[in-house]
Amino acid sequence: MSEEPTKSDLEAVEKLNASYRRLREEIAKVIVGQEHVLEEMLIAIFCRGHCLLVGVPGLAKTLMVHTIAEVLSLSFKRIQFTPDLMPADITGTEILQETSSGERVFRFLHGPIFANIILADEINRTPPKTQAALLEAMQEHRVTSGNQTFPLEEPFFVLATQNPIEQEGTYPLPEAQLDRFMFNILVDYPRRDEELQIMKMTTTAHVAALEKMLAADEILTLQEIVRKVPVADHVYEYAADLAIGTRPAEGAHPFIQEWVSWGAGPRASQYLTLGAKARAILNGRYYATTDDVRAVAPPVLRHRVLTNFNAESEGVTSDSIITRLLEETPVRPARSA
Repeated sequence: MSEEPTKSDLEAVEKLNASYRRLREEIAKVIVGQEHVLEEMLIAIFCRGHCLLVGVPGLAKTLMVHTIAEVLSLSFKRIQFTPDLMPADITGTEILQETSSGERVFRFLHGPIFANIILADEINRTPPKTQAALLEAMQEHRVTSGNQTFPLEEPFFVLATQNPIEQEGTYPLPEAQLDRFMFNILVDYPRRDEELQIMKMTTTAHVAALEKMLAADEILTLQEIVRKVPVADHVYEYAADLAIGTRPAEGAHPFIQEWVSWGAGPRASQYLTLGAKARAILNGRYYATTDDVRAVAPPVLRHRVLTNFNAESEGVTSDSIITRLLEETPVRPARSA
């Protein structure tokens, strides 16, 4: 079993839990409902992960991201992805500049990717060449131009949106790029009472004043704390069982073999573990449980379980497959110290 937490560890957990509760209160001044969306986005931020938001237009996806950036005192840039967008429009480009001495030199002009939080709006509306411009930034937190490499300011977080309707003329993200996103978050319609509250909040002259909660250096410290959260062996094994259980290999569940063409790779089990750690600590616990793993399983696995023709013809979605997998994957008993 893991070592007992120190006093400083417990104080850090208490601080992060208090910060999380205050963050939710501040964000609620602007965003109505969407509790699971906000929780999953904040979990990803404290895990140094990226998110893909899927929802129809008008569900305040952009406002959510901007509000989180404002409350966390982080710089924010929005990039509208269009068919004519070029990679240099995202990363930046070299320009020829004349110095005071008359000498001509190339200077790198930073693109909008140089911010703490990037909103890649409708990422599937731009060609693969431009989509790929995000890959190095997302994985390595740096941008390369020519023979120069420029580090991105930390913390760095990419949130991309996709519209599930109007797929004509779009460029679906390749699996290699989808795998870079920690979470695939579904943004659904608000309930009736929430929609009434939205109407009352947005059809008046009232503008909510948001209190800034955390600075960039504090977020980096809290990210380190999340990674120190201990995980018992049976929780590790449960996360691995879920990830491996999505793969249609010999010995897999019959429904996986029938409906899945490709399952989740090793990043899935890593993100299940990290997400469980962050969820535990955000809820004031210095240990992750299998319930934490179950809670983050849908957004982690949703875009990593690729259904085949049989599933599509029967109307079976990756979410329904994940739900059944959670029902049929047993939790291994905890081991004594």
